Amino acid sequence: MSPREQFEVETAELAAQLFGQQNKHLKLIEKKLGIRLGSKGTRLHLTGEQSQVQIGYRLLEELCALLREGMPIYPTDIEYAIRILSSDSSTNLKDIFFDTVFVSARNKIIAPKSLAQKNYIDNIRQNDVVFGIGPAGTGKTYLAMAMGVAALMRKEVSRIVLVRPAVEAGEKLGFLPGDLAEKVNPYLRPLYDALYDMLDLDKARNLVDTGVVEVAPLAFMRGRTLNDAFVILDEAQNTTAEQMKMFLTRLGFGSRAVVTGDVTQVDLPRDVHSGLMHATDVLEGVPGIAFNQFTDVDVVRHPIVQSIVQAYQASERRVLKPGRRVLG
Repeated sequence: MSPREQFEVETAELAAQLFGQQNKHLKLIEKKLGIRLGSKGTRLHLTGEQSQVQIGYRLLEELCALLREGMPIYPTDIEYAIRILSSDSSTNLKDIFFDTVFVSARNKIIAPKSLAQKNYIDNIRQNDVVFGIGPAGTGKTYLAMAMGVAALMRKEVSRIVLVRPAVEAGEKLGFLPGDLAEKVNPYLRPLYDALYDMLDLDKARNLVDTGVVEVAPLAFMRGRTLNDAFVILDEAQNTTAEQMKMFLTRLGFGSRAVVTGDVTQVDLPRDVHSGLMHATDVLEGVPGIAFNQFTDVDVVRHPIVQSIVQAYQASERRVLKPGRRVLG
């Protein structure tokens, strides 16, 4: 047996935190990696396929390092760590999990949970325009919002502008009941939800009421110049090429933009090309602009969401048999 197939935890206290109550952390690792973890005191024996055992050994090293730094370990953290180390076993998890983007009003620490998320926030820090492209649940909009709120609190920008196309109603909202704000509000609700999750409710409402945080449909951006602002365009797959160009050319001095979207969820008419896909072709290689691609591996919602995303992706790749009918 290779020495690397035995792992010694420094102290009984650290072992108790690492193993989890009734060894639930070890059981989770066994299930996710397909290996066997036998414990005797503070020593663990790892058996199984060599490649998976090596990942398991690195995982235990990294989890112990996090625990020594005072970070509590939860099952979701272990799952994220396994995904990260399975992609790159040399990754230092402290560089990711301790890169705090923002601490919410409820003391919730917002930090990246995958390599793609880490690269995403680093790109937002370093570039004027960043595109985050990938499936639902990968944290594209939420992390962009956290970066915007953090920039506002540090007075790096004077306002946040949150933008979303209302294509589900074709931007023709006249048939909907209520005034203009009531008509567009359902399409902007996810942006409000993210904002209220990060800030105290009264503070968030005050920022919206005073215009420091503006939430608006994309159609309202035409003709404007946005200076000293952190601008987020969400659901960008539902913009046309003309709308995308219009949005990106609104940026003024001292402003940054984050554009998020999922190219598999386009709600535009079939003969209309998505502005998000068009932008990835036109703007590739332009200095100051960065593109981040997320995959199902980066899904950080309920674990079932990752399985749902993978199932739909597999369905979309499947070659249909002659005569087979496609629903939807």
